[in-house]
Amino acid sequence: MAKSKRKRVPKTVLKLPDLEQSKSAVLNSLTSSSSKRSYDHAIREFIEWYCSEPRIAFNRTVVTRYRIALEQRPYAPSTINLRLAAIRRLAYEASDCGLLSPDLAAGIRRVKGVRRLGVRVGNWLTAEEGKKLLCTETTSTLRGRRNRALLSLLIGCGLRRAEVTALRLEDLQLREGHWVVADLRGKGGHIRTIPVPHWVKEAVDSWTVGAGITSGPLLKQAEFGD
Repeated sequence: MAKSKRKRVPKTVLKLPDLEQSKSAVLNSLTSSSSKRSYDHAIREFIEWYCSEPRIAFNRTVVTRYRIALEQRPYAPSTINLRLAAIRRLAYEASDCGLLSPDLAAGIRRVKGVRRLGVRVGNWLTAEEGKKLLCTETTSTLRGRRNRALLSLLIGCGLRRAEVTALRLEDLQLREGHWVVADLRGKGGHIRTIPVPHWVKEAVDSWTVGAGITSGPLLKQAEFGD
């Protein structure tokens, strides 16, 4: 009778081969090339720091110490939070591979990021400016209805341009009495469900009914007779 395989016992201290294996698992789980580059750089920096310390456990306390070390460098909060996100993902993959104790991985994932203080970067529309922009498109023409529907989705749902142009009518679904854009796959392959305000749905309906769209691409070209 063949001997049963010995069950791998999760560790508390990860050595370089363990970390490299977990890093490979993280990178293989990402679809975006830019995300792969960012996470690869962030994890490599952490591994260098972690391996330079005397044999310490890979746990919440250590990751908190690393966050403090990052805060002492001239890094922006967004950069530090990206580094921490990569380390949380590293811990998750290490646990999933049976290398790290699930309890330690859960503790690492609870390490809080750095608060982002200050003002938003770029030009952001106020609510009044958004209303004025919507009013530039009339609903008396089919072209105007399409443009108003597009602007409504951008402003009311916070969608990216690529996400709006890729929308299909089937993506708008009624969930628990509320309209949503269901299971939208966005930047980095992340999937999310987005609430659709009533006024946005009205603008979309005005366009789809007028254009005779019953399925398929939501903002497809139509024959404008205006």
